[in-house]
Amino acid sequence: MFRPQIPTMPTVTFTTPQHTAPAPVVAQHTACACQHPATAPTPAPSRPAVRLTPAGLVAVVGGGVAAVLVVGAVLVSLLLAVAVTAASIAVCAVVLRSLLKTEHQRR
Repeated sequence: MFRPQIPTMPTVTFTTPQHTAPAPVVAQHTACACQHPATAPTPAPSRPAVRLTPAGLVAVVGGGVAAVLVVGAVLVSLLLAVAVTAASIAVCAVVLRSLLKTEHQRR
């Protein structure tokens, strides 16, 4: 009655869906008396290759260096803020300990 019962996992059967490709739509043009120009399929616009001139390369490198310097300065200032805070808390702790010790010795 109080023994744990481990449930049995039901077996799962997977069925793969059968996908059928739709039939291609072929435009049927009926013969008419007018002359239609043959339209060639337009190729998809390809992405142009990025070409860097020497001045562009210098600008990219300069921007990267500036970004690294800014991020480094921010991180160093955050570390310095944490260090100053820790030092001030340590000084406060020493002063409080000294005050409490002298208060305890007076009694």
